Amino acid sequence: MRRDALTGNLACFAAYALFGFNIISCRRIALDGNITPMALFCLRSFGAAALFWLLSLFTSPREHIAREDVWKVVLASFLGLFMTQISFLFAITQTTAIDASIMATLSPVMTLVISAIFIKERITWSGVAGIILSISGVLILVFNCVTLSAGADSTSLWGILGMILNSLCFASYVGIFKPLIQKYSVVTFMKWMFLFSSLMALPFSFSAFAASDLAAVPADVMGHVAFVVVGATFIAYFLIPYGQQRLRPVVVCMYTYVQPVIAMVIALALGLDTLGLLKIAATLLVFLGVGLVNFVPKGKPFA
Repeated sequence: MRRDALTGNLACFAAYALFGFNIISCRRIALDGNITPMALFCLRSFGAAALFWLLSLFTSPREHIAREDVWKVVLASFLGLFMTQISFLFAITQTTAIDASIMATLSPVMTLVISAIFIKERITWSGVAGIILSISGVLILVFNCVTLSAGADSTSLWGILGMILNSLCFASYVGIFKPLIQKYSVVTFMKWMFLFSSLMALPFSFSAFAASDLAAVPADVMGHVAFVVVGATFIAYFLIPYGQQRLRPVVVCMYTYVQPVIAMVIALALGLDTLGLLKIAATLLVFLGVGLVNFVPKGKPFA
């Protein structure tokens, strides 16, 4: 059990670390301008779907989704992939990077409540304290680090609503579908997730992809595209359900707080930021919070 928890935590940390590096790649792609965000969404969806289906040819045993579970996988794909990506792409154009980062801290709180309602995940005092500590650390980092992600010059009401929808959809996916994810292998579950997500995205993203001038994209930018598709999508989304099978939903969602820490490390490495005691304390708060949420006391739960 402890080994499962350890591997689950390592998987989630690695996945969100990849998401942190994804910020650099997406920014480089955006600055080049030949591939729009919606075209990149198309590449991510279809690229990851193709890789998961290819991998499934070499896995054993060959699994099939039960007929009664198909609609559940479709809903999981809609919430966990399609809506989270679409709402983020919409919101980031109308939200400053700092405001988007702040609103992203709502996701673990929403997950805690949703998982308590749908799968009877108990709410403990240590979990609440962990979320508060991590949010505090994230806010310190957000207001004291150079941001590397693109965003709007000002935040609109629609941008705020878009980020709230983004957090709510991902929290619903993490908080509701753990029993379904545990029922199937990671490869089987994700190949169908990305297939359904790709079909949902097709009417919105294919025209943008078709209009992209891929021949004009520099080699280094194509390298970033390859990382986004393979590293930050295929590998990362392989690791997240692996962690979901072994950890409580709120613990999985808490790893969203690793992304600003990774962004800070990258900023330091590129000479865009400096390290002080405040940022060290903020980083410690983030990981202390994750540790507290991982801790499940034997005493009476909060709710």
